[in-house]
Amino acid sequence: MAVLVLTLALAGCASVPPPNDSMNQAQNRLQMARDAGAADYAPVDLGFAQDKFQLAQAAMAERKYADAANLAEESRADAELAQAKARLGAARAQIQSKVQENTRLRQQGEQAAGAGQTQDAAPAPASAPPTGDMPAPSSSTLSAPPADGFQTVPDAVQQPAANSQGGQP
Repeated sequence: MAVLVLTLALAGCASVPPPNDSMNQAQNRLQMARDAGAADYAPVDLGFAQDKFQLAQAAMAERKYADAANLAEESRADAELAQAKARLGAARAQIQSKVQENTRLRQQGEQAAGAGQTQDAAPAPASAPPTGDMPAPSSSTLSAPPADGFQTVPDAVQQPAANSQGGQP
């Protein structure tokens, strides 16, 4: 019976090892959350993670390793949440930026299309003579080769249309 009591007493005095791995993981996750922009997009969750990490550090200093391990694990989880929210916030901001850019480009396109339509649809000014009353161009203008190299084919010479049957009627 005495051996059993002594064994239980020694087991109760046995200490929990320091949670160095948990502390390192929590610290790494905190840094990753900061790098992801959690201070801007998830400041509350980042604050929770930092507070719990500080409590874990205090528990480590007091050699309360079980408490330190629990707090470090909570800090790590809060930091992961802050990091995920930061990534989501950054993605939403990027999407919003793209939507605004698309809206701006769409408006510019509509304005350009509207300006083109009003020029095409605008009636001729009242001072311009009707087309039937316009004088013919001089003969030198008619005989000059076009400046852009465009030449018309007379109506009498037409190219035969190829069909899907190999050109046979």
